[in-house]
Amino acid sequence: MKIIPGRHKILNRVHPTFLLLLSFLAAIGVGAALLMLPVSAVSGDMGIIDALFTATSAVCVTGLIVVDTGTYFSFFGQCVILFLIQIGGLGIMTISVALFQIIGKKVVFQQRMAMQEIFSHTPRADIYNLIWSVFKFTITLELAGALVLFLHWSRHYPFPEAAFNAVFHSVSAFCNAGFSLFETSLMQENGSFTVNAAVVLLITFGGIGFPVVYEVYERCRRKTKGRLSLQSKVVMTTSAILILAGALVILAAERELIPEMGFWRGLMAAVFQSVTCRTAGFNTLDIASLNTAVLLFMMFLMLVGASPGSCGGGIKTTTLAVLAAFSWSRLWRYKCVNLFRKTLSEETVSKSVTVLVLSLVTICVVVFLILLFDPEHGSRVGGERQFLSYLFETVSAFATVGLSMGVTPNLTGPGKLMIMMLMIVGRVGVPAFTYIIAGSGSPRGLQYAEENMMIG
Repeated sequence: MKIIPGRHKILNRVHPTFLLLLSFLAAIGVGAALLMLPVSAVSGDMGIIDALFTATSAVCVTGLIVVDTGTYFSFFGQCVILFLIQIGGLGIMTISVALFQIIGKKVVFQQRMAMQEIFSHTPRADIYNLIWSVFKFTITLELAGALVLFLHWSRHYPFPEAAFNAVFHSVSAFCNAGFSLFETSLMQENGSFTVNAAVVLLITFGGIGFPVVYEVYERCRRKTKGRLSLQSKVVMTTSAILILAGALVILAAERELIPEMGFWRGLMAAVFQSVTCRTAGFNTLDIASLNTAVLLFMMFLMLVGASPGSCGGGIKTTTLAVLAAFSWSRLWRYKCVNLFRKTLSEETVSKSVTVLVLSLVTICVVVFLILLFDPEHGSRVGGERQFLSYLFETVSAFATVGLSMGVTPNLTGPGKLMIMMLMIVGRVGVPAFTYIIAGSGSPRGLQYAEENMMIG
């Protein structure tokens, strides 16, 4: 076996989470440079801030846009965005490890550790098999989704346009990116069961987490009996509850939806929006015209986001489940925090609380700074629901969802930079950034005498 070159020794000294961050930043830089080329736009050149914003949104699979993707960018520019979405959804580290496996090259230790942190909640010996399965599963599902969408759109568009639209939206849906080549996203398809079903399934498989899909697939393939892991149970149960709750809230708050669109069409729109507002960013309803109560609940769904080891952002479904179990145990004064007859460790509970607190603080700080640096709306929040629009935008960026009430193109330069930063934090993850900032060494500090204080 060959000795690892010197540059690999340097990589081995870099913390895995920092390596992930560097890979995303490198992809954003290259993507922005390509989008600034004259060949990427239909006419004119793209400014550096808008190019960085678009590249960040694509790599972080968010979907927030400052220009219309379908009309502003040329075919080359759209292909660049598609490529950025794909490597951002799968993760550059995943793709590099899979390619190294194909050509038989050695994978450095830190790359293996990075993959371990992304795709597995417990150490496992078959991490390479998991990564290779993720790669094959992604390509297979995206091709299947593209075929279904092509069969639908081939009746409305010429062959090349229908094929590219199908591939672009299939990749964007599975990677939970929310980028669309249509000016109104998928609003014109709110009556198509084929498009709604295909996109919802792609988003769900992309957002439920590769470890869960892999575990279920392996059990079905080997026909093994036994219980699923706690991770899989929590992810699937919480996801199902959130989808159902979101659909019911939309139907209840938008009571005119059914009479106006018809029962099945209205039900499809409610389910579609409930699924997509947690991770993807596609919309079949006009977001800006929705009831304020619906928008508030949608922000909650966006904040929760997808599941660990997936293409989506947010605090994750597992964090919500742990926080709910923790609150329930404290309410009834239970000794331990239990889920599905398993006791959660104190570290898991404290990490969940930390993720929630840091996420909320980050969102509040960014909203404050955006309003502060906005000369039109900072000092006086004018216009109907203007503050809500900025808050909605910020939560959407942090959770890498991409839904917007239409304020993205109106953001100032500093506002765009802060939204970009938030998208990166949301994609890499709050825990990863705490490792980068504070390090991952042993706990520090002194323990003093305990003393109680009043709470609440």
